[in-house]
Amino acid sequence: MTVIAGAAAREASGTSMRTVDASYPFVIPDSLQGMVDRPSGGRKTPHRARRYLAPYLSTLKVLDLVLITVAVLAAYVTRFGLDESMQRVSGIGYGYIAFTLVLVWVLALHVQRAYDGRTVGHGVQEYRQVFAASTWVFAAVAIVGFAFRLEIARGFVIVAFPLGTLMLLAGRWGARRWLVARRKSGQLSDRVILVGDANHVAGLVTALRRSPDAGYNVLGACVDDAEGTVQGVPVLGPESDVLLQALDHHVDVVAVSSSAGLGTTGLRQLGWALESTDIDLVVAPGIMDVAGPRVLTRPVQGLPLIHVEAPRFVGPERVLKNVMDRLMALAVTLVLLPVMLAVALAVKLEDRGPVLFRQERIGQDGRSFSMFKFRSMVMDAEARLAELRDSNEGAGPMFKMQRDPRVTRVGAFIRRYSLDELPQLLNVLRGEMSLVGPRPPLPREVAEYARDTHRRLLVRPGMTGLWQISGRSDLSWEEAVRLDLYYVENWSPLLDGMIMWRTARVVLGSESGAY
Repeated sequence: MTVIAGAAAREASGTSMRTVDASYPFVIPDSLQGMVDRPSGGRKTPHRARRYLAPYLSTLKVLDLVLITVAVLAAYVTRFGLDESMQRVSGIGYGYIAFTLVLVWVLALHVQRAYDGRTVGHGVQEYRQVFAASTWVFAAVAIVGFAFRLEIARGFVIVAFPLGTLMLLAGRWGARRWLVARRKSGQLSDRVILVGDANHVAGLVTALRRSPDAGYNVLGACVDDAEGTVQGVPVLGPESDVLLQALDHHVDVVAVSSSAGLGTTGLRQLGWALESTDIDLVVAPGIMDVAGPRVLTRPVQGLPLIHVEAPRFVGPERVLKNVMDRLMALAVTLVLLPVMLAVALAVKLEDRGPVLFRQERIGQDGRSFSMFKFRSMVMDAEARLAELRDSNEGAGPMFKMQRDPRVTRVGAFIRRYSLDELPQLLNVLRGEMSLVGPRPPLPREVAEYARDTHRRLLVRPGMTGLWQISGRSDLSWEEAVRLDLYYVENWSPLLDGMIMWRTARVVLGSESGAY
């Protein structure tokens, strides 16, 4: 083995070694000698899939092919039936056109990297790739038809495109649920080693544990300023041992934090050394809780500059959000009106008290408003709050009790399924709340806010949000604030859609964290 740095550590283990140029900040095994200085590195498949994911990705390709074929055949039969005389365009049979369309669609999915093992199972990128591939295919069909004056049947295209896209997205959703379930049990995940100082490594460990569906299983860390464990992860050695430890533990990914002492040259050399292996290099910048759409990398003379867009709290997108909030709130109110009437009747019959509970909350820009809920507690609940202060199980300034004696029998049921929050649709219609947003705080909670926490008030509070789909009452105060601030600064229509979809699953599931 060749020692570039950290010789004493290797001597202690009795490993043979020799000292060379000390400008390299990590230990290089003999098997990789010379790779550090050769940028080519011998990697033959720069976008290879994870070895352990190969069967899953192969199944995904077959599934996509079947779904596309079914969608195209359905469009073919819907438009033409079995009348062969109608199945031609410019002398070309629609059977050939359908076959070509299937092949081109599958090819587009590959071009969009829809089978990249680094993106499956995590985030909306996987769905975006599928949608982009489908859009490009049918844009190409329109362009070819116009350029060559082909009278392609519009009914065929109109059926094939939306049906195929929806079927592909549904197929990906089902496959992703299976993969995420396996990853939460520790299977089908990347084996990862972290590099950096103790504080940054601890932050990375926490972030990766929050998202087991991302598929990162942290085996250990290489840090210079800690021994034993960091956030429950074993310290394998100093940063200089990262390459050696990565090979010894057969990892899939080396994740380097912004605090790592390798430096720009050392990081580049580490990347070159890893090129000849099956190990990927991931760099975690020191920018936390900033979503991808706000991050733009701009190379300047070979130096990658990360440009972070400022969050936007006004503009056409926000106006559209307000309009869509009210339209959707009206539609949901009409659909769920029978349910709301049934809940109101149950609340009234239990103790003959008022059906609705009004409570002052703080909304956008610190303005107070009356938030409506179905009453789920006894009528003197507020008066009894003081005697229960010592039993508070809530995080930070929030008051929560898992077995609050003030909750009625009907109240326990409607809280379990979040039915008590349905009257907040009225707050949405009045423009005081949004369907999705930060949790609406009480005045006493706002009075205890730290300076940064006040950024939660830059947007309208929501009926649901990241706090609800991530654990609600089970969250720590710091985690609840972090999720709300993330939403405030990284809002997008796609994020809203994802939150509303997951809210339905959480509410109907068994682990909503609501009490």
